[in-house]
Amino acid sequence: MRINGTEELPPVIDFLIGLGFWNWFFLAILLFALETFIPGVHFLWFGLAATIVGLAVVGLDAAGLGASFAWPMQLVTFSLIAVATVFWVKRYARPETARSDEPDLNVRGAQYIGRVVAVDTEIVSGRGKVRVGDTVWAAEGEDAPSGTRVKVVGVNGTVLVVERETDD
Repeated sequence: MRINGTEELPPVIDFLIGLGFWNWFFLAILLFALETFIPGVHFLWFGLAATIVGLAVVGLDAAGLGASFAWPMQLVTFSLIAVATVFWVKRYARPETARSDEPDLNVRGAQYIGRVVAVDTEIVSGRGKVRVGDTVWAAEGEDAPSGTRVKVVGVNGTVLVVERETDD
């Protein structure tokens, strides 16, 4: 809209421009609140970028240089800081992978490697079943009749790889 040869901004835009640096702090609070309610670390870095830009606007206004940091430049700065923080976090803030005292805890079949078990259902053409404690597992290995003692030497998914027990 043009009134008396000057451009008049819509009321909402005029209101937001009038808030100045507060826009960035309100945006930061909104992004931090979203981070609280939406799982994952998605909005934290954008909230941090909004906070940094808000502080930069406050500092430049206090130094009398606020006019040199107009809205387009603030948006570009916000975008660059947001992208930079995401990449910084991906590079430097990797979570420590804890060493477990039970490394095979979630690979149950691997816990049986080295154990001698009995063939439950004869192994024919390389496939059969073995009994480990009170559980029957699928097995693969050389052919063996039911009741034969075999040693677990590996795991292939959920199938135990076995070979005949040798008397050493």
